[in-house]
Amino acid sequence: MANSAQDLEGGLDRRTERAARGAAFGAAAAGDVAEPRQADDEYRRVKFSAAFDHGREALVYAAASAFRPDVSGPGYWVFTPAHLADGGFVMVNRGFVPEAKRDAATRAVGEIGGPVEIAGVMRWPEQRGWFSPADSPNGNLWFTRDPRAIAAAKGLPAVAPFYVEQESPVPPGGLPQPGKLVPKLRNEHLQYALTWFGLAIVLVVAFGVWAFNSGGEESRGKAPQQP
Repeated sequence: MANSAQDLEGGLDRRTERAARGAAFGAAAAGDVAEPRQADDEYRRVKFSAAFDHGREALVYAAASAFRPDVSGPGYWVFTPAHLADGGFVMVNRGFVPEAKRDAATRAVGEIGGPVEIAGVMRWPEQRGWFSPADSPNGNLWFTRDPRAIAAAKGLPAVAPFYVEQESPVPPGGLPQPGKLVPKLRNEHLQYALTWFGLAIVLVVAFGVWAFNSGGEESRGKAPQQP
């Protein structure tokens, strides 16, 4: 990726959990955004300067978030295009707003103008589930966090394939409400142990039933001896 955005100090430390990752971030001009590697780049902490295009913000439906324990819904994530100095765009999730603050006019004080130093975390597009409602671009409402789909509906040129979860700055008035992610990486060792233990019990019981039935059939198959 081009070095159009400011580098973070340090780099990716693979020995730490994702929450502690740091790395360099860059975004090239529209149409020339390099494809980072998902496995390596998700949850990287980034910092860059850009200007928000508030007139093209999008609302993504939000309820309780496993990564944002400070948020309770219902409400919306405010996705806003961030215009880089070289012409490129990166979609930024500026944070959460409650249902009562859906209309941007009710939180206009938080619409920072001009270049802003944005710090946050890289995320990849959310996969649409079987039961996800259809997005409603005409109603400015989305149900999946897909930066390219939002950009296309807003008439933006090519944007970065990822989006950024904003951690700072906190806008005047506090809305949208940014915040640090608290990734809860799943530890499935206990689940695996319980699964295998359960399977072992099932096998033991099945073998016991088979042995009991086999013994009974053998006894019933013997002819009674004459006195």
